[in-house]
Amino acid sequence: MIPLKPSWWLVATLVAWPAFAQEDRWNLFWQATSIGQAHGAFRAPYTGTNSLESRTEADASITTTIFLGLRLSPSTQLYVTPEVAGGKGFSAVTGIANFTNGEIPRVGSAAPKPYLARLYVTQDFGFGTERETISSQENQLGGTRPMTRYSITVGRFTVTDFFDNNRYSHDPRTQFMGWGVMYNGAWDYPADVHGYSWGWVHEFHARNWSLRYGSAAEPRVANGLRLDHRIFRNRGDLAEGEIRYTVRDHPGAVRLLGFLHHSNSGTYAEAIRLAAQAGTTPDVTLTRKNGTLKYGTSISAEQELTKDIGVFARLGWNDGKTESFAFTAIDRLATGGVSIAGTRWRRAFDTIGTEYTASGISGVHARYLALGGLDFIIGDGRLSYAQESIWESYYNARVARGLFAALDVQRVWNPAFNSDRGPVWIYSLRLHTEFGK
Repeated sequence: MIPLKPSWWLVATLVAWPAFAQEDRWNLFWQATSIGQAHGAFRAPYTGTNSLESRTEADASITTTIFLGLRLSPSTQLYVTPEVAGGKGFSAVTGIANFTNGEIPRVGSAAPKPYLARLYVTQDFGFGTERETISSQENQLGGTRPMTRYSITVGRFTVTDFFDNNRYSHDPRTQFMGWGVMYNGAWDYPADVHGYSWGWVHEFHARNWSLRYGSAAEPRVANGLRLDHRIFRNRGDLAEGEIRYTVRDHPGAVRLLGFLHHSNSGTYAEAIRLAAQAGTTPDVTLTRKNGTLKYGTSISAEQELTKDIGVFARLGWNDGKTESFAFTAIDRLATGGVSIAGTRWRRAFDTIGTEYTASGISGVHARYLALGGLDFIIGDGRLSYAQESIWESYYNARVARGLFAALDVQRVWNPAFNSDRGPVWIYSLRLHTEFGK
């Protein structure tokens, strides 16, 4: 009879499991968010294929999500997130580069549709005996993890789960709603039309700093639902360094992100050249080639000033030569704002925030649009270039336990980088509910 030899992983699990009996073996959260938006008529001497409609519009979106976490071993976690999303954005989600509803990631379908948002496994490798306490929340099992650890995550997720985090502006369901402020708008991050992809992330965490590397699949076409499986040629590679610190017991953090994206995309200069030869309107989709490189960088900072007040800022840049492909059509970005908790007026679970975002595009990108070219999200047929600027303010109030209502106002100058159009006021009402174990 041949003796069975259990693997090192199984032995380690059986030995270590009793020490983790107080940790979450599983958790379950649920959320639903609906956002209604309206804008009035505004000045627009002309309107193109991908313009924001100058007439009054009113639209609504809805998402509902189940977050399931399972602890497979003391160091292994599994997360599954089915989601349903539906509704409409203004003008079929076109006409503003820093689009105003982060709950509609480029989807203009009114009928709610189910899909798998996340399905990934995270494996920790700890160093030393020191551990940190982790609270139970969406995509995070409560308990402890090694303070110093190397973690590998593999599966389906959104890369924004791991990169470009910011305490005060990262979740359009409870914070700011603009695309260019919830994440860095100049980061054309790899994702399908819903905002998710397949890939892996490597992280090394220490007490006061972290390093991350990730690689994820790009869509097959710009703003596409199907992902490109030719990952040795087309993929998005990401690297980020994070430093955490305190100033008089008030935490802060700075994150520097760099990205190299290869995709089946085109270039604006080549589109202009071909159009000039043929005497036609430039079309960047006609210049697509596998492995086309897009690169850039961004920096994100957050700082708590008091227990109730925090400030944040982001700067972003990409090369501006390559087709806007997976997130939005922004090549340069600067944003900053403040977030205030309602403790001082005896509303500890309420939040008020205000921010200003200025975004721009490169010279060749602007010329492409001026000649009548289209990106997947903007294109007025003509262009009098100016930076697109948005001031956004919101008040998020807890109505009851697990139920929140928010009023949000956005002022948009030069939508789609066009000084001939706008400005426009946008008003939003957001309802959000969440429950979990």
